[in-house]
Amino acid sequence: MSESKRIWATLDPFFEPGPVLGRKVANTKFLRALLTADPYDEYRFFLGDAGQTRGLRAHLGKIAPGMIEAGRARILDRRELPRRLVAEPVHCMHLSDCITSQPHAAALRNRYSRDIFPVTGAIHSLSYATFGGQFLRHLWPGTTRRDAIVCTSRPGLEAVGRFFHWLRQGYGLDPERFPEPALAHIPLAVDTDELCPADPREGGASGQKNGGPVRLLVFGRISHHSKMDLLPLLRALHRLVRQGMDPASVALTLAGWADDGDDFLPTLKDLAANAGIDMSVVLRPSEAEKTALFRVADIFVSIADNPQETFGITLVEAGAFGLPVIASDYDGYRDIVVPGKTGLLVPTIGPDRTDDIDLLAPLTYDNQYHLLLAQRTAVEIPALAEALKTLVDSPDTRRAMGAAARRRVEAHYSWPAIIARHVRLWDDLWREPVDPAPLREARHPQAMPYAEIFGHYPSRTLDPSFMVRPGATGEAFYRGRDFPPLYSGLTGTIDPDIARKLVFLARKSIDTASLIRNLVDSVPGMDHASAASHVLWSLKHDILERI
Repeated sequence: MSESKRIWATLDPFFEPGPVLGRKVANTKFLRALLTADPYDEYRFFLGDAGQTRGLRAHLGKIAPGMIEAGRARILDRRELPRRLVAEPVHCMHLSDCITSQPHAAALRNRYSRDIFPVTGAIHSLSYATFGGQFLRHLWPGTTRRDAIVCTSRPGLEAVGRFFHWLRQGYGLDPERFPEPALAHIPLAVDTDELCPADPREGGASGQKNGGPVRLLVFGRISHHSKMDLLPLLRALHRLVRQGMDPASVALTLAGWADDGDDFLPTLKDLAANAGIDMSVVLRPSEAEKTALFRVADIFVSIADNPQETFGITLVEAGAFGLPVIASDYDGYRDIVVPGKTGLLVPTIGPDRTDDIDLLAPLTYDNQYHLLLAQRTAVEIPALAEALKTLVDSPDTRRAMGAAARRRVEAHYSWPAIIARHVRLWDDLWREPVDPAPLREARHPQAMPYAEIFGHYPSRTLDPSFMVRPGATGEAFYRGRDFPPLYSGLTGTIDPDIARKLVFLARKSIDTASLIRNLVDSVPGMDHASAASHVLWSLKHDILERI
């Protein structure tokens, strides 16, 4: 780590307006926690459009007031990235997901940055049919052991490892020639000051709050094709009623997001009514409403059965509120719940083969193949009923588990602790040995070589032997009597002052090879590609002309 200033960089705003989704919430909270901890000298956001820039600027004004004005949080045009990396290396680059840009960010780093800094990205949902191609992009000669995918759960980490194993087998890729990034496990977190029991001294659930029935809370996406099918929960409650449980002894609240016009909710309501269970539905609750729901609940229930789920942030939120959890023994849920101490895990049974879905998934919509997958994963209803009975019947058990869940969240899932783990990861990745030399010219196989593929379109390509001299516009431009327009899309990639320097360097006529070499030598941070771009732009605008 030879940089004098520790700069954290990203290509993402970590802030997205619109519908509330787990990925959006996780990214927004991460950014706020990072800037609150403030472990770096500067934070650079290389964004791709003006809308993102406006949104992030307003967001930073709320969560990190003064950072932009002080020059410590900088929002830059992504097209400036090559020049910025040449001029000043960064300490690390972290992306809000590992799917969209991470391998190409590493390729850009390899070419332009003096130091091979860590490039990392996080996982979210992993089960989309297109992700095989996305993970394949990570397997290329320019990947280094300073690159890492941050996995929020241990099952998610294992799934990413299985992705790479499957791709290597399918494409016959040699691990030595096509290395993969490192895999690191760092979970998501919550703000334990914001999310806490109504009376923090209680440390958790303490029997039926406000008297009356034991309140069961389900919070999340209410959809049978996304995250979880809730029919097994209604079946388990109906089973308990048939076994003698008074249906008035429990009340069920479903809260979160549902698709408009979905026939799933009416089905759940009919099942609850048939069992005599009091069930209420709260759609799209505000943060204040969400907090109120958690604070009046006695038991949190989440029975994920869908590979879209990877971590399970709502389980951590429930623990922060001091609630015991009943959850399916599935994916990242088993990382969060300590069976018998912070909650109960219900066994699940899944398929050993999915050949038909494997072939159908690339040809169908996400919700269609996810529904097919989820309907082949069974949450065992007898065990779910027994878990519900255990906690409904015992206020003392609920109280003890809720208090233990709160302590576990404070110790393992608070944002200060999680940000510290990210900082350690970025520092540790610097210790991985890297030989920069072979990386410099390594080309990513999915970064299209436009000049090679489309070089036959123009009459000729830029030849080193071309002789050029100042054009008519160039002479006037050099003397300040003409000002060629610079389109907004070229800001940061074309510098008019450099074009003016080209006029001076070509004043006695010169071949383009010498002109480019002289420009590189005379402009700090200039490289051959940027110099050639300035020559071509100058030819386009009559600043230079070919002899």
